Amino acid sequence: MKGLHNMTKEALSRGIIKRDNTSMKILATSDWHLGNLFHGNDRLPEHKHFLKWLLQQIAEQKPDALLVAGDIFDNGNPSAAAQTVYYEFLADATQLCPHMQVIITAGNHDSASRLEAPRPLLTRYHVEIRGNIRKIWQQPNWIYSFDDLIIPVTNEKGEEVVVIAVPFLRSDVVQNANYSQGVNDFLRELTAVARKKHPGKKCIMMAHMYAKGSDIAKQDASEKIIIGGQEEVDLEGWTDHPDYMTCGHIHKRQHIWNTDWARYTGSVLSMSFAEKDYTHGIDLITIKDEKDCDNCEGKDSPMSIQVDFLEYKPQHALRILPKGEEELTFKKWQKLINTELSERVNGELSGRDNGELSDHFDYVMLKVKQEKLSNDDIKELERLVNEKDAVLCKIQRIIPQLDLSTIQGSERITSIEDIVNRPPLDTLKEAFAIKHNAPMNERQEKMLSDLLTKLSL
Repeated sequence: MKGLHNMTKEALSRGIIKRDNTSMKILATSDWHLGNLFHGNDRLPEHKHFLKWLLQQIAEQKPDALLVAGDIFDNGNPSAAAQTVYYEFLADATQLCPHMQVIITAGNHDSASRLEAPRPLLTRYHVEIRGNIRKIWQQPNWIYSFDDLIIPVTNEKGEEVVVIAVPFLRSDVVQNANYSQGVNDFLRELTAVARKKHPGKKCIMMAHMYAKGSDIAKQDASEKIIIGGQEEVDLEGWTDHPDYMTCGHIHKRQHIWNTDWARYTGSVLSMSFAEKDYTHGIDLITIKDEKDCDNCEGKDSPMSIQVDFLEYKPQHALRILPKGEEELTFKKWQKLINTELSERVNGELSGRDNGELSDHFDYVMLKVKQEKLSNDDIKELERLVNEKDAVLCKIQRIIPQLDLSTIQGSERITSIEDIVNRPPLDTLKEAFAIKHNAPMNERQEKMLSDLLTKLSL
């Protein structure tokens, strides 16, 4: 990551880090997923591209704090290369902006203990890691150590806000028969403690969770599996909530349902083709005097909160061809690929027959209607895409549409993904109706539902 180091040194030498002390600034981000493989393709170059951009935002905005709300890594045992990129960023960021407080919480993809391992060292460099929920003995019970999750942030002017850092709460931490209610109780009690400990201070919460009403990619099976229906947290009716909440876990940037004080920052890269149209970036949270605030949230106090979105354009675009549902002949497919995808760098200059991929090649998925093309045709399309400035990630073979008009409430099925992403009971009901040319009766449906419930336990 020489580019990051060079940029840091340049910023320092030019005296970029000069503070405007009229307000407090906080940058919020989440869901980096360092170490992610996109259909087998290593994304570390893409993450380096993002982190270089993030350092540029730090140099420009000169924030008092950087909040990273979980899923730093894509899995609990990240590669050495992914960890190197992570620690190089922290080194560059703390050097670039020495006064800035960095606060990182673990997400459901992270190993909380692994993330926290260097905590004693990183704390000395203004980097606070929160992964595990600690408990202390208070006779006659063990209670949560809420103080460990409450982190004051002070700017150079001496103004202070309180960051409430909440990692992903696993079921073994939230010891409640109802997970959602357990998380709600935890968050509300923690907020009350923070307000009591720091009266009159703005409270900014960072969390990693699935909030009720969140808009997720309908065809993204992995996100649904990660979330699970039992992890839905309902924030409605929380009157004494934090002044602002920034969340990770959901990859689409959005306000949290039924709130005007909480939102997801979204992932920094699309994790699937279902997320190809998502916008990416970070939030700039500015806490300032109400009289100086034109677009603020929570204007009931002398200090108000303004949230601005700093958009980031990922290094590689995701492309799905064709864009619509049209049926294409082989010749039309050839024309479409030649029209939509760019050529590679000249092979004569690169010394390779097919040329070199550019720094901004496309990830491509083809939607192929199998009855229209032979296997040889599909192989030829694959070869043609791979000769372009693109990497072919997936060929989605569209199956012929079934006539399920005899089944009440049946849904259109066009691909294997549609089957994977729908409730198993619906799929089995339709299979039964196709075989017997009649729907299940109530008794048969109940028996099948009970069986599926037992198998899922």
